[in-house]
Parts: sequence; structure tokens; C-alpha cells
Amino acid sequence: MSTELFIKASEIAEIMGKSKSYGYKVVRTLNKELSDKGYMIVEGQTNRQYFYERFYGMIPEKGDDKNAGISK
Repeated sequence: MSTELFIKASEIAEIMGKSKSYGYKVVRTLNKELSDKGYMIVEGQTNRQYFYERFYGMIPEKGDDKNAGISK
């Protein structure tokens, strides 16, 4: 997994196998949720940990951003 705090819409789109515009929609949705909770946001990017928690219910294991930490 990347050590960067934020994840970009293009990376979200790649992980989810969707279009870049869908990635931006996800970023806007997650940033709205974070903003409503009182957190500051960065447009076009969202918190990486929050993305994985909301979509997969867990944090990815180190070095494994493709399966979001789901063990086989």
C-alpha cells in the first residue's frame, strides 16, 4: 500500500475498475462525509484509510492495496 495519506480519484478508479469520473464522484462523496464530521478536506483527493474503511470495511495490509487486506 502506498504510504501517502491521500488517495487520488484516478487511483480509486483504477482500484475499483471504474472510470476516472466515477473516482471523482467517490472522492466528493467521501469528502462530504468527512467535512460533515468536521474534518478538513483536499479537493480531488481523500483520506486513503477512510476510503478503504468505507469500501472494504478494513485497512489494507502492508504492501497489498489490491485486496484491501482481505486474507485468503
